[in-house]
Amino acid sequence: MSNAIVVTGASRGIGAAIARLAAARGYAVCVNYLQAAREAASVVAQIEEQGGRAIAVQADVAVESNVRRLFEAAYAQLGSLSALVNNAGILERQMRLETMSAERLVRVFATNTIGTMLCAREAVRRMSTRNGGSGGAIVNLSSRAAQLGSPDEYIDYAVSKGAVDTFTIGLAKEVAAEGIRVNAVRPGLIHTDMHASGGEPNRVQRLQSGVPMQRGGTPEEVARAVLWLLSSEASFVTGAFIDVAGGR
Repeated sequence: MSNAIVVTGASRGIGAAIARLAAARGYAVCVNYLQAAREAASVVAQIEEQGGRAIAVQADVAVESNVRRLFEAAYAQLGSLSALVNNAGILERQMRLETMSAERLVRVFATNTIGTMLCAREAVRRMSTRNGGSGGAIVNLSSRAAQLGSPDEYIDYAVSKGAVDTFTIGLAKEVAAEGIRVNAVRPGLIHTDMHASGGEPNRVQRLQSGVPMQRGGTPEEVARAVLWLLSSEASFVTGAFIDVAGGR
């Protein structure tokens, strides 16, 4: 069976850590990115320097035609797909719901929720034994925000991730008999550049005293949970969630 994996949003942060660890575990990695071509190329170079195989493919997961092109490129260059990690996600400036525009809501849901569903659809079409595939595994990146709600900051982001949780459960049941496992990881406060997108680069430092472990997490700690769910060690695990949040 081929060992190709697509990791969306893999040019930085958690996605890049997942891509590097996947390569170290023997996957041929498709590093998806939206705009950060230089950073994606750097991830590919790091993988190749360690003897791995990787390609970088630009695609906006919120655009259906881009998603199709992403998976076609992965197959053409890496072979049959055995795993997908839906990591691509966005958040916007911190604010309360009463000041959010409909346009903002559409942007957030298009990437975080619909993009996750579109990528999973393409993976299922290729991996399902019902369609002649060899099976595989999907891991969705949700967030602890789905349970905590992110009031006064990113309530739209939290709701989009709550939808990812529901989708994970439903799809896991839908394709369980077709050789595909579907699980999710819910990171908590993780040291990444994403917080700067919301206008507060030091958000983890501000909130980490509320984490029982008294610190933020690292992208590598999230990546290890993702790779476990993809591995044969999790062969009887589907529709499950791992919180990587230090107890928060």
